[in-house]
Amino acid sequence: MFKNLRESLTRTRQSIFGQIAGVLGAGDITDETWDDLEALLIQADIGVPTTMYLVDRLRERVSSEGIYQADQLVQALKQELRGILQQPEVFALEEPRLLTVVMVVGVNGSGKTTSIGKLAHYYKEDGRKVMIAAADTYRAAAIDQVQIWGDRAGVPVIAGQPGGDPGATAYDGIRLPALVVSICSLSTQPAACIQSTT
Repeated sequence: MFKNLRESLTRTRQSIFGQIAGVLGAGDITDETWDDLEALLIQADIGVPTTMYLVDRLRERVSSEGIYQADQLVQALKQELRGILQQPEVFALEEPRLLTVVMVVGVNGSGKTTSIGKLAHYYKEDGRKVMIAAADTYRAAAIDQVQIWGDRAGVPVIAGQPGGDPGATAYDGIRLPALVVSICSLSTQPAACIQSTT
């Protein structure tokens, strides 16, 4: 399950740095190099503030370290990207407790169901009791999709009826195991979805 995610991230990383290396080439750093790098970083969804920070840091390094080749700039960019990533704190879900509820909310197509399957698998492998509550009762296909992921992860799924009360489904789920992963789609009924499950 995680192998596919790792492969996808590897392809993304290779694609982004492949494009950067391709545009920058092995020539000297010019004003056009900075414009191209900025455009590529923004296209890669790095975000404007982070892009501007990275470009400023790289300009400083070019000046202070005497970097003059574009391929050296790519290596410096990799170092700067690693430098802005921080070691994550222990996620609150990892703390021992009697019951942990994870509510997953998002628009259709954002990866909620896949993430739920991965979370369920992860926590099951960690030795926890896991239950998935398919609370997206507004979209019948969502219940079926969650049940498929529950089967793949080897965890039970509790599901409501299509059009039923998602809050009731979530409530039914918390009576049983130590972890409930609940799903709700914002695209279908955003206000009702959040209101009924909180």
